[in-house]
Amino acid sequence: MAPKPRHVVLETSLGDGQRFLATLASHRGAAGAALHYIAIAPTLPPVPANAPPDLRAAWPTAVPGLHRLALDGVTLDLLVGGTPSGWLPEITARVDEFVIPEPLDAMRALSRLAAPNATLRLQAPDEQQLRTLKAAGFSWTGHPGANAESNDGGWLHADYTSRKPQPPMPLPPERRAIVIGAGVAGAAACERLAARSWQVTLIERHEEPAQEASGNRAGIFMPLLSKDDNIPTRLTRAAYLYAMRAWRRVGGLAPDGGAPVLGEQCGVLQLARDEEHAPLQREVVEAWQYPQEFVQWLDADAANAVLGAPTPYGAWLFPQGGWANPASVCRAMLAACGRRLTRIFHAEAITLRRHEAASDGDARGGGAEGEWEVVAADGRVIASAPVVVLANGAGATAIEQAGELPLYTMRGQVTHLAAEAFPKLKMVVCREAYMTPPVQGITSIGATYDRDDDRALRAESQQENLLRAEEILGPERVAAARQAALQGRVGFRTMAPDRLPLVGALPDYGAEAGKAERLRDVKRHEGLYTLLGYASRGLIWSPLAAELLACQLEGEPLPLEATLVAALDPARFVLKARRKL
Repeated sequence: MAPKPRHVVLETSLGDGQRFLATLASHRGAAGAALHYIAIAPTLPPVPANAPPDLRAAWPTAVPGLHRLALDGVTLDLLVGGTPSGWLPEITARVDEFVIPEPLDAMRALSRLAAPNATLRLQAPDEQQLRTLKAAGFSWTGHPGANAESNDGGWLHADYTSRKPQPPMPLPPERRAIVIGAGVAGAAACERLAARSWQVTLIERHEEPAQEASGNRAGIFMPLLSKDDNIPTRLTRAAYLYAMRAWRRVGGLAPDGGAPVLGEQCGVLQLARDEEHAPLQREVVEAWQYPQEFVQWLDADAANAVLGAPTPYGAWLFPQGGWANPASVCRAMLAACGRRLTRIFHAEAITLRRHEAASDGDARGGGAEGEWEVVAADGRVIASAPVVVLANGAGATAIEQAGELPLYTMRGQVTHLAAEAFPKLKMVVCREAYMTPPVQGITSIGATYDRDDDRALRAESQQENLLRAEEILGPERVAAARQAALQGRVGFRTMAPDRLPLVGALPDYGAEAGKAERLRDVKRHEGLYTLLGYASRGLIWSPLAAELLACQLEGEPLPLEATLVAALDPARFVLKARRKL
């Protein structure tokens, strides 16, 4: 069954949330299109007292950014912080209904978002607003002043009648895809596509999911902070909060295996690196006035009390952060796909081959026209579909079409210690390294950053991890660990030069270079997409990146600001290379 048609509403000022609640109530009481509600909230109000339970449970932490909430049959995007005029250029959507309860400076910007036949309600417009609205392509009947005396509270009702509207929606996609790679990137992609009624074939070269970079016992989840609130900070904040909602959606976390995801929101303590870093940590928290549940600045005494060991500077405390077992995240995501997922494991994708129509009307190579075939080393066709998603980390560059992506790997060795050989921590602690509470009797310390491809455990890497733990906890508390046998795991992080992931349509490096100066002008491989370059943050980046890609495929409103979407586009490196010529 295909998803319902989508009705997109944009409200430029959320207010107390009551207009959304009224729309939600009327939508839930009637059949029809799926509701996608976008609301700008310069200041996020508390969750309304009369909100239904699912909205109360999903109400976000009041930090800046775009918060996507998946409710029962409804998607709510809350755009928090800033002004409506600042947000409108960052929205990527085709809006069917505008609700404008307060004066709006950027009225002309609505025309970029308006779908054909979009409607608009504007509260008590003045003459200047009416002129701007008309110039933006909206029209109405009757005299606007008559509305002020009606029972509608002075709302003007208008329609988008521009002669240059957005083009009609493209035809719905054929919802069949192949995802290559069963780590956190691929598993999240499968779950997000299956949730939209796609039939997905997952191809993995190992016999189980999460055998490469996603195979560590415990990955940590925490936001990234910066004084200038830069792109990595904004992306990681949005992804961190979205990931926690995504894990709840597939059953939640528990440290004892009592939930699908093995993990715990035990908190993360990020210690200041040195005397200079401590005041910077404090300044960031004070400058952005983050809520206590998101982050707290602790001075040295408070940090000592939380850590249970002397620390000379201070720390950030992230109360919502913690650890999760990536393999369990993968299993939970794949289980949520149900019968829409076909698993083909122990099969390595070597070649991708696309069938185009030949001059005689037949498809070349015998496959379906416009489909990709995944071919194994022995020439056997593993699967075919119109869409292929590369989510296999460094393995993607072995595929010809992706061979020029600027990806590289960094070796990371994690040290495993029996719980009795290391101080028992009640939360994740990190500085130059991270240390987890015991996970099924094992504490993890790591991970190194090495520029080599040695998969064997190394004694010097273990000593490096223990030295970092010693610098945090003191030599006496780590002495027993130094006598422990070498145990751990080696994984390889895949990353791009700018340390941001690659999410979107793959550039066609074989196409004529031309003089493209914008991302939209770069030629792409039709039906070929990437979810790559997750570095050390795949655990939290993967759910939001998969949601972004699924929305791009379906033509839905995007779950990230346009600036961030552009920063993740795989074609960004094509433009950077051309600018150097």
